[in-house]
Amino acid sequence: MNPLKSHPKVYIGIVHQLKEIISNDGLTPGDKLPSERELSERLNVGRSSVREALRALELLGLIETRRGEGTFLRDFREHHLIDLLGMFILEDHKTQNDILHMKIMIEKEALRALFIEKESLKGMAEEVQGAEDLSLGDVLSEIVRHAPNHLAHRIWNILNDYETLICGKTPLCSDLKKDILSMLEGIGNQDKEAVQEAYKKVRNNVDEELTVSNIFF
Repeated sequence: MNPLKSHPKVYIGIVHQLKEIISNDGLTPGDKLPSERELSERLNVGRSSVREALRALELLGLIETRRGEGTFLRDFREHHLIDLLGMFILEDHKTQNDILHMKIMIEKEALRALFIEKESLKGMAEEVQGAEDLSLGDVLSEIVRHAPNHLAHRIWNILNDYETLICGKTPLCSDLKKDILSMLEGIGNQDKEAVQEAYKKVRNNVDEELTVSNIFF
């Protein structure tokens, strides 16, 4: 079962209410948000739920927490594309499944670029081989980061943060580790079929319902 298809957690609804408070209170970038206690009382929800909702907004770059000062609304004008993406995710629960598909598009493009450039990922393979506490997201993030499109990596991280909030992290089990190592080895050996098949296994292990199209056309 695809966890992204499950019902959204309570805090997603709170996020929408927080957006209304920001609008109703006339808050602008740089303004301080009400405290967790005040928000909890105004929304009639537990402080832990408020904290989770604020964390979601922070991960999407919409607010920032300053230690000892409080939580502040960020200036979105500096990051138009990223902020629009964040608001799009928060506006529509139906986009939750699109998150996974968008991540896969970025991952496949990164793998294709690394293959074309004959990028050496030996160091990454050694790290994966000896890792005990890495998650699948950690490894995929590194793969996307090594590709030349840095904006794609930034977008992928935002999508992954949101997915992780809903689904949690995917531990790097032995089967996933084996498939990832095969994928990295395939890039080094310029073996398209090995890369393709290994990536399909990685994604099928995470979501058996997902159909992964070919990386290489």
